[in-house]
Amino acid sequence: MPAYYLEALTITLGLILLLAEAFVPAKSKAWVGVAAALGLAVILGLTGIAIGPAAKPAAAWAQWPLWNFYQFDALARFYKIFALVCTLLVVLMSVDYRKILARFTDHTESEDGTGEYYALPVFACAGMMFLASAKDLAGAFVALELVTITFYILVAYMRRNVGSLEAGVKYLILGALSTGFLVYGIAWVYGTTGTMSLPEISNLKLQTTNPTPLLFGVALVMVGLGFKIGAVPMQIWIPDVYQGAPTPTTAFLSVGSKAAGFILMIRFLEPFIFNEITRSPVLNLLLILSVATLLFGNLAAIPQTNFKRLLAYSSIAHAGFLLLALACGKNESADSLGSAQVVSFYLATYLIMTLGVFFVLAQVRIQRDGEAITDFNGLGKTNPLLALALTVLLAALAGVPLTAGFLGKFFVFALAVDAHLWMGVGIAFIAAAAGFYYYLNVVRAMWWAAPGDLPPVTLPIISKACVAVLSVATLVLGIWPQPILALLK
Repeated sequence: MPAYYLEALTITLGLILLLAEAFVPAKSKAWVGVAAALGLAVILGLTGIAIGPAAKPAAAWAQWPLWNFYQFDALARFYKIFALVCTLLVVLMSVDYRKILARFTDHTESEDGTGEYYALPVFACAGMMFLASAKDLAGAFVALELVTITFYILVAYMRRNVGSLEAGVKYLILGALSTGFLVYGIAWVYGTTGTMSLPEISNLKLQTTNPTPLLFGVALVMVGLGFKIGAVPMQIWIPDVYQGAPTPTTAFLSVGSKAAGFILMIRFLEPFIFNEITRSPVLNLLLILSVATLLFGNLAAIPQTNFKRLLAYSSIAHAGFLLLALACGKNESADSLGSAQVVSFYLATYLIMTLGVFFVLAQVRIQRDGEAITDFNGLGKTNPLLALALTVLLAALAGVPLTAGFLGKFFVFALAVDAHLWMGVGIAFIAAAAGFYYYLNVVRAMWWAAPGDLPPVTLPIISKACVAVLSVATLVLGIWPQPILALLK
């Protein structure tokens, strides 16, 4: 099956869901979310048989001009799988979150305003999938905007909630500003190199005596992408938007949007990292961004009392570790992972841990009507198994050994040591130590604080299954990471 069928099927699925939701009368809209999850699961299965033109060069479709803009390699397959898994889990989370969606869109007894919420992530998924295969900056920009515009709607979806509307306005204004930087940067790169094709930029002999215009364009593009991944100084929107948006949207932003930004950053920077003229300035820029992001994200997370806001600063901190891996500028070899592979592995483990935490947070929001750390008080006494699963996930985010999160951080540190980035290693060590404090602060609230008059938290069947699978995967991949590593080969 040609690889581009994956995006075509995803877009088709989104359109069918929107039409079905509009014309099929039903009191509950949960079926739209279940149908979306089933459709995404089918497309996920089809990634195993998707091929590019190199696998079947004689086929008629392999001669199409589409392949000048679209590539299908191991990294593209990995990020398509990543986007599908992430979207599938977010849609399932949304199904169990529909009580809050109904309360702030129409009214508590009606789900009439919630149907589109299950279909919109499918369109964002299609944009992320195309980003993974983009060979041209123009096509990449269009795919990125499909993702971003979908998020504008999802963030402000709870129109009867002031926090959601405020988050939507902030995200829209700052997102439009970052888009301006991105387009302007692409224009400078095009004006300097004469092409927007990333393979052609890689093949250019950049033997210019004055690389400043090109580096200026690269810096502008990095500003735009820094907004998507939450890197300092473009992170200002994250805490307020994460706190105000619906919890499934926050989870999707934290994982899906970050992955979309990083795959485009990997594709865009590759020609410049492995060119002698531009390598040093680009890697220095990445290192500076990494150090600033690590320090800000981890130190700002320490005093937080709202768990959702804490996860926002945590998301910034993890972006710092990912930038540090890119700053090493290492290519893949037969016996070691390159920077792109380490970033991809880290993002895969981050998906598992973070979405598991958000499944629990969503139900605490519904059943205890709050998102503060104190709303987790006594969870270990009222629901020990749930508290144990959340403890495993938070420990993994902190980087406790024998968890998937530890391996992700270990690979980043190994790359940084191998590249002799001692300043980055030192700052990352401080950042990791700070992470232990604020993540385990939530663990302390669950196990040592009294529940008081807080009701017990019981997970619905979908959330219970997802939390169980994600918690077990966090432990298994911490000991046996080969499934993820095999996808990256």
